[in-house]
This record gives sequence, structure tokens and C-alpha cells, in this order.
Amino acid sequence: MKIDNRQRLLAVLAIVIVALFVADRVILTPLTESWKGRSAAIAELRKSIEKGNGLIQREAQTRARWNEVRKSTLPVNASQAEKELFAAFEKWSAESRVAVSSIRPQWKKGTTDDYSVLECRVDAAGSLPVLAKFLHSIESSPIAVRTESVEFTSRDNNGEQIALGLLISAVRLAPVDAK
Repeated sequence: MKIDNRQRLLAVLAIVIVALFVADRVILTPLTESWKGRSAAIAELRKSIEKGNGLIQREAQTRARWNEVRKSTLPVNASQAEKELFAAFEKWSAESRVAVSSIRPQWKKGTTDDYSVLECRVDAAGSLPVLAKFLHSIESSPIAVRTESVEFTSRDNNGEQIALGLLISAVRLAPVDAK
């Protein structure tokens, strides 16, 4: 009889071990993974809430900065925008005494339909201090312009007369089609 009891005890232990293994694989492990996933999702949501609260706190500053940017863009009317930029070039060249030989404007589409870009290729000449003052006038102007590229070329052997090739872009808060 002792052998039967021992076999039963071993069979019950084997069944309990198999049941525990199945319970671990079917119930415990999926619940643990689900818990970890939810914890990660909760952490992401908390970060998102913190970011949103930060945006809400900075709303006034962001709106004020956006209004400054909007005021510094070119007018919506394309011909008025070109006229304003040409007038600015006249002012900058007069202030710095640089000789501007050509300004070639070209409208380009922005990455979204919310804006367009007026690219201008400018050829000018002068001495290095004159050209430096010209570039400083452009960069410090209230118009939203960006210097894309600058090329200097010496026009004489001494390097006193320098040719400037300049590519700038100015923003207009209107699509290209709205000329």
C-alpha cells in the first residue's frame, strides 16, 4: 500500500507542478506583461500632460513671439512684398555705400501651404568693411530675412574691391498662388 500512496503523492505533486507551470504561462506572465505595458503607457501620458501644462503656461509668451514674427514677415500681396524688399535693399545699400548691381527675386513654395518664400539673388561690390556693414544691415533688419549663402570674390589683385554674391530669403504668410 505504501507504494500506491507514494505514486498518488507523486502524481498529485506532478499535477500541482504542471498546474503551477500552466498558471504561470497562461495567467501570471500575461498579467505581468500587461502591467508593465500599462505602466509604460501611464509614464508616457504623464510626460505628455507635463508637456501640455508647460505649453499652457507659456501660451502668452508664445503668442507674443508669434505676433512679432507675423509683423516681421512680408505683406500678403506679392507685388507689395517685392516692393518692400527692394526698398529695404535700397536702404541697406545706401547706408553701407555698397554698389548693388542686380537683384533677382523668385517666389518659392513653403513646406506647407501656410507660407511662401521670396528668394533673392543679389550681386554687389565694395570693400570688405562696406560689405560687412551691408550684411550687418540685412541681418539686423526688422524684416524676416534669412541669409542662405554668401560668396566673396576679389575683383582686383590687392583684394580691395570685392564682389559679393548673396542669396537671401524672406517669408510671406500666404501661399505662392496668392500673388
